Amino acid sequence: MNAVDVFPVGEVDDRVPATLRGEIFDEFFNADDHWNILPSVSRLTISRYMGSGFVFTAAGSVNRIKKLGDLSVSDIGFGTEKDMSYYGADGEIKYSLKNALNSSWLDPQIGIGGGYTWVDDIGFGTANAMVGLKIWFTDNLGVNFQSTYKHAFEEDYGVKHFQHSAGVIFQFGMKDRDEDGIPDDKDDCPDTPGLPEFNGCPDTDGDGIPDPQDECPFEAGLAEFNGCPDTDGDGIPDPQDECPTTPGLAEFNGCPDTDGDGIADPQDECPEIAGPKENNGCPWPDGDGDGVPDHLDDCPEVPGTVANRGCPEVTVEVINQLNEFSRTILFDLGKSTIRQESYAALQNIVDIMKEYPSAKFHIEGHTDNTGSRALNERLSKERAASVMEYLTSIGMDRSRLSSDGYAFDRPIAPNTTAAGRQQNRRVEISLQK
Repeated sequence: MNAVDVFPVGEVDDRVPATLRGEIFDEFFNADDHWNILPSVSRLTISRYMGSGFVFTAAGSVNRIKKLGDLSVSDIGFGTEKDMSYYGADGEIKYSLKNALNSSWLDPQIGIGGGYTWVDDIGFGTANAMVGLKIWFTDNLGVNFQSTYKHAFEEDYGVKHFQHSAGVIFQFGMKDRDEDGIPDDKDDCPDTPGLPEFNGCPDTDGDGIPDPQDECPFEAGLAEFNGCPDTDGDGIPDPQDECPTTPGLAEFNGCPDTDGDGIADPQDECPEIAGPKENNGCPWPDGDGDGVPDHLDDCPEVPGTVANRGCPEVTVEVINQLNEFSRTILFDLGKSTIRQESYAALQNIVDIMKEYPSAKFHIEGHTDNTGSRALNERLSKERAASVMEYLTSIGMDRSRLSSDGYAFDRPIAPNTTAAGRQQNRRVEISLQK
């Protein structure tokens, strides 16, 4: 059925009585006073779905005009007491919002069109704009409600008006829920508009791989990676590549190892210099450059040997040099008091010892065989201890020194001559193992 209303069309001026025409949409739903309704089937349409939500409709309608605004035709005085006939033929192009709403039953539509209308024996063309709502009870059966504004361009005799309609609709032909032009029974994706070459499934990223088989449907990719891209071309698809823009290795999940130290660059604090994992990929520092890293170097500021944990090793030559100075140490006669002229030699001894910071030294006191054993044992011990104390007082670490006396048990020359006894009265320095 359809209803024709000439009242709420706007363009009110003094020449038009207020009872005939109101402002646009004024009293739009005043059916009792304004609508002309023929109580029978009065509008027939046939539509063709064109794809992508667009529908073309051809419509024919018939009505009887009894009311012009609030007045009846006979009250206006058109020279006739009978109602005027109304015929309309229209073409419409409408757009369905059903897919946009992802709905199977609610189907709002908007559209434009044109047509030709006859009121009694006067005909005029119209430009039409419409809104409608279809409600589907099944895939084939529903109801339709529509309001159409028909704008007449002939000012002298054209009639601007609204035409409302309500009716039953029947949809026939193939069943195509997603309206992509592919029947559901042949559509692998019947609820998503797609392409014929993919049996009705979409290819959103346009990579030639339909979405159901595409692990990256929104990014163009390669068939060998199930539709995912490999941006850096390292053979590892981006979703599994922790460094998708930098070529890398499979063992590091697509990240490179520039310095080849077995640590991937993102975890390597020194990616261009090989280093151990324990130091986050950086080489251990070696401040003295002796090949022993500082954290293993007992003497990190003094070059040494690997065998001696980075410390310099005391050689036989060094011990001999120390003893050259120690043999010049002089004591007061029969005492352990060091004579002042020996201080320079003792300073030289400390300077040499400090060059070997990890070495420990043993100071030995020796005598000739003059006098009793008890006297010589005491004197040898006290002289060795006196040297140790003096070395400590001028900067030597006490923990690196030890001393003892050996009386006349370790002679280096015969005690039978004065020269031999002088050689036996001595202080020696040895390396403490």
